[in-house]
Amino acid sequence: MNAPVTRRNAVLGITAAATSFAVPSILRAQSAGRIVVVGGGFGGAACARALKRAQAGLQVTLIEPNKTFTSCPFSNEVIAGLREIDAQQFGYDRLAAEGVTVAAQAATAVDAQKRSVTAADGATFAYDRLVLSPGIDFHLEALPGYDDAASEKMPHAWKAGAQTLLLRRQVEAMADGGTVAIAIPANPSRCPPAPYERASLIAHYLKTNKPRSKVLILDAKDNFSQQRLFERAWKELYGDMIERIALSQGGRVTSVDPATMTIVTEFGNYTPDVANVIPPQRAGRIAEIAGVADHTGWCPIDPVTFESKLVKNIHVIGDACLGGGIPKSASAASGQGKACAAAIVALLAGRAPETPRLTGVCYNTVAPGYGFLLAGNYQPKGDIFAEVEGGATSPVDAPRELRAREATEAERWFQIITADVFG
Repeated sequence: MNAPVTRRNAVLGITAAATSFAVPSILRAQSAGRIVVVGGGFGGAACARALKRAQAGLQVTLIEPNKTFTSCPFSNEVIAGLREIDAQQFGYDRLAAEGVTVAAQAATAVDAQKRSVTAADGATFAYDRLVLSPGIDFHLEALPGYDDAASEKMPHAWKAGAQTLLLRRQVEAMADGGTVAIAIPANPSRCPPAPYERASLIAHYLKTNKPRSKVLILDAKDNFSQQRLFERAWKELYGDMIERIALSQGGRVTSVDPATMTIVTEFGNYTPDVANVIPPQRAGRIAEIAGVADHTGWCPIDPVTFESKLVKNIHVIGDACLGGGIPKSASAASGQGKACAAAIVALLAGRAPETPRLTGVCYNTVAPGYGFLLAGNYQPKGDIFAEVEGGATSPVDAPRELRAREATEAERWFQIITADVFG
């Protein structure tokens, strides 16, 4: 069981209580099991690595179409010109060196009866246990007018990479006095505080380079995570440069028209110079194909084993699962990956898995040298994860010295978690 979260152990990378799970030695004498992991983000890569480290004889295959993973955490700094994209990119060489078979393909089909996964090139991978970590996909039906073509004019930048750079170029090309609009969907969504961090860092860029410009937030929520911290920072750093229109004020975006750069809300239309439209979300497409997503678009799981409640022998981790109180974040995904690995090791050994206790850590940077922390502990309660005592958060009235220290800690946290997951 974890110690309570503190700023010190959060930054030291204790983002996954699953690291405390012991690997049963009985597995050493057993024949190798076949584990296929689909998705090489923070959850899938952490799970694959933990499985192989738990038992070298396990046949662990990671199916991931991208040879390089581009991290969403800290990608807002790329948009604001504070960081380059290559600082966000990580390969899978270290996982392969540890014995994980990395298949650079997209998974296109799952046969739960035969226990096999088919890749885009037609190759099939048999499994005893399948782990899906597909991240998020966009629920485009919920936002009329938005599709892949629209994203080239109104980038979402919610999957880091080319979209991140596109939004950066658009902000850089905007004339002084222009408006950057950020359309934020309702929860559940990936990393709920991240859109507000993005608004902050874009405002920093504008204040430095285009001071007559503004950021307009069109929000499908009335309240959001760490709201008091963000709003205090906005007032202190940016004055009236950031305007937020909440749900009850008519901020929910109902449709878009990329041809005219129009964003339509319940009470008015907006035509910003730059439109960052973040669509409603659901689990990655392979989850629906595998039959593990329910009517919500997300995946119900047993929170002890992460096994799907809809399909046996398939586990779902990371952003795609219905986790209850635990946030959809990199640290949560990494922790779930390790806990899922421990559960699979126990199941293969014929033992009951231990009850996981996970930690979710979230740092937000609102300007260079100005950050704050939110961390919580989570344990299974019924069918979901519930927050338990021992969390930590930055005080609203903290001095700037603490804000500067937490910005530095955020950088260190990122270095630790990426090294832990990708090597």
